[in-house]
Amino acid sequence: MTTSSGKFVGIDVAKDKLDIAVMGEKKASQVGNDEAGIAKLIKKLQTLDLELIVAEATGGYQRAVVLGLYEVGLPVAVVNPSRVRQYARASGLFAKTDKLDAFNLAEFGKQMKPRKFEAKSEGGRYVSALLVRRRQLEEMLKAEKSRLRTVPTSMRPSVERMIEVLKEEIKQLEKELDQFLKENEE
Repeated sequence: MTTSSGKFVGIDVAKDKLDIAVMGEKKASQVGNDEAGIAKLIKKLQTLDLELIVAEATGGYQRAVVLGLYEVGLPVAVVNPSRVRQYARASGLFAKTDKLDAFNLAEFGKQMKPRKFEAKSEGGRYVSALLVRRRQLEEMLKAEKSRLRTVPTSMRPSVERMIEVLKEEIKQLEKELDQFLKENEE
């Protein structure tokens, strides 16, 4: 078995900021989760001998930083937050702060060796976005249908209108998906 001398980095992703922890360093750092912050982060990480950078999937807030790291050739993995939280608990880490989470992500990367991120093509990202949106609409539709059974009679027309709008949006999205797939068979 080969051992690595490269560093492991954890990035705790939030809407407006990124907390970064490099294994072996005492303090975590922070940059904005925006173009300038990501550029600063990339510049810093390119100076390190890296084994892996680990970021949690956080509802899309991780996309820009992960793609930025990937596009400059840095090794990055996107992991499921619940797996990392289970790992932290199993390791005896019950406190939860963004900086601690970043260090835990780095440790998780070292111990669990998650699969490196591979970017989808632009078309693949578009299809993924369509599928995510369809799932969101279907969840809203399901909620409205459930709500229909419990609302007062006077509110039923409002809920019924929303159900029709959601059905129409889903139908439109599926047409768009079908059209895209026909035009882009790859």
